[in-house]
Amino acid sequence: MTLPEIDPVIFHIGPLAIRWYALAYIAGIVLGWLYLGRLLRNEGLWTPRQAPVNTDQLDDLIVWITLGVILGGRIGFILFYDLSLVWRDFFQVFMIQNGGMSFHGGFMGVVIATVLYGHFKKIDLLQLLNLGDLLACAAPIGLFFGRMANFINGELWGRETSVPWGMVFCNKYSCSGGPGIVRHPSQLYEAATEGLILFAALWYLAHIRKEFQRPGLIMGTFIAGYGVFRFLIEFVREPDSQMWDFFKNVMTMGQILSLLMVVAGSFLIWFALRKESAPPGKHVA
Repeated sequence: MTLPEIDPVIFHIGPLAIRWYALAYIAGIVLGWLYLGRLLRNEGLWTPRQAPVNTDQLDDLIVWITLGVILGGRIGFILFYDLSLVWRDFFQVFMIQNGGMSFHGGFMGVVIATVLYGHFKKIDLLQLLNLGDLLACAAPIGLFFGRMANFINGELWGRETSVPWGMVFCNKYSCSGGPGIVRHPSQLYEAATEGLILFAALWYLAHIRKEFQRPGLIMGTFIAGYGVFRFLIEFVREPDSQMWDFFKNVMTMGQILSLLMVVAGSFLIWFALRKESAPPGKHVA
């Protein structure tokens, strides 16, 4: 199979190019926002507790999260994957439209933004954990669209392979994967696991098991689940060309960061399961 002939640029408005990559971010944020609103309005998911925020406060929080995703994703990419960009071409640091975003950096950006929001709104620990549970439910939506955009762009492809579903990441718009080189479509693996499967698992915990009663459990499942899936897929994902040999041949940067997520997520799951359901909380002012 070869990469479909899909132009990464949807259309132009004068000199401005509207790309699938940007649309993926917008779709992930907007659809996630709508889904979170539905979760908050479903009081049966929270009883006898109360949701950590109301829908008006969610609107404010989305702004914080959006900044966390963009700033954290870009800073994380530079720190974890291409620090030389700072002195090689400093102004490219700000050119996020050219790609170069890190999930792990964006994740940390969201964590920091959420903790700061909780501090300013005086949200207690259990409410903050429930807020993390809430946000975790929507995170796979953004991951799915982001990985599909990576696929359309013909980037972040997998290592060479001989499997029947291997793909040649080369079309008239991009041939960065090398002409005639068959590779794992690792973007699709990630869209399926980190996106669809993880969303289904968190939906089950939230809607069927009603695990908002155990603050931190859903968030911990997301963090650990993402870490496990990403760690495994990194075995067939091509490391960035600028990485040191250790991060290409021994353990990738993505695997190291994902192992840390597995540890953090496992701790949150343990913490949630060892505590009894807390008494009902209150909406923050």
